[in-house]
Amino acid sequence: MQTASKRLPLDLRPAFLLPAVAALTALLVAGPARPDPHPDARRIVAIGGSVTEIVYALGQQERLIARDTTSSYPAEAMELPDVGYMRALSPEGVLSVGPDLILAQEGAGPPEVIALLRDAGIPFETIGSGTDGEALIAKIQAVADTLGVPETAEAPVAALQADLERLADEPEEAARKRVLFVLTLQGGRVMAGGEGTEADAIIRMAGAENAIQGINGYKPLTDEAITAAAPDVILTMERGGGSESLNVANEELLSLPALATAPAARNGAVIRMDGLYLLGFGPRTGKAALELHDAIYGDG
Repeated sequence: MQTASKRLPLDLRPAFLLPAVAALTALLVAGPARPDPHPDARRIVAIGGSVTEIVYALGQQERLIARDTTSSYPAEAMELPDVGYMRALSPEGVLSVGPDLILAQEGAGPPEVIALLRDAGIPFETIGSGTDGEALIAKIQAVADTLGVPETAEAPVAALQADLERLADEPEEAARKRVLFVLTLQGGRVMAGGEGTEADAIIRMAGAENAIQGINGYKPLTDEAITAAAPDVILTMERGGGSESLNVANEELLSLPALATAPAARNGAVIRMDGLYLLGFGPRTGKAALELHDAIYGDG
């Protein structure tokens, strides 16, 4: 007769297993491991707009040999070879430029390509993401540490902190305006930024309220949901930026049935900003949030 296996209660399991369990748990919740320093790397591929921007802010751009499609700032970065979109990389595209370090923003992929790049024997370091002030500072410092120049983070971190302090000093608005971020239009339906998105984070950082509550991520919304949201302001990206912009005129956008009755339509309140500047969460994020605050509340 078979006997059922018995599981020991957690507090009776061998003590030597507990450190391993704790270490595994910490690994699962900690996100990307702290990058190793590579002070001698001279042929760096930067993947992710904020990572490339940070490399320039640190004054280390001479070490860059290529960048990904999302790396559109500063303008000089556009002169570097483009190895593809950060979430749809190919190993051939990245390896063809002969890097001695690949510096990637968290979320680069697809995973199987990242595995192949790691197996190629070229150092591959991942920079963590985040949308609050502490995470932004950590991101700048992580890039500086990885490049072996930690002291170069002081100036961009100080500038970012100054902008964040200015935001903190802004008076509390008596009535926070409700802002709807429109990513795209799909068959006339609005793809909006809900909770947990970069759009949600920058709206809150600017002292406003995301009009879309109770929905996570970027989702297409029904006309009824948008009408109920009653946004005071529509926020979107500048036209002419390909897939990273909403190539619809303001008048056409506000004439959509879902938006035509919103306070934003009555007031013609549409704000357009560069996509990387607005949602990249790099060294300029404090300035972007200040600019957005002024545009929302008419302080500019």
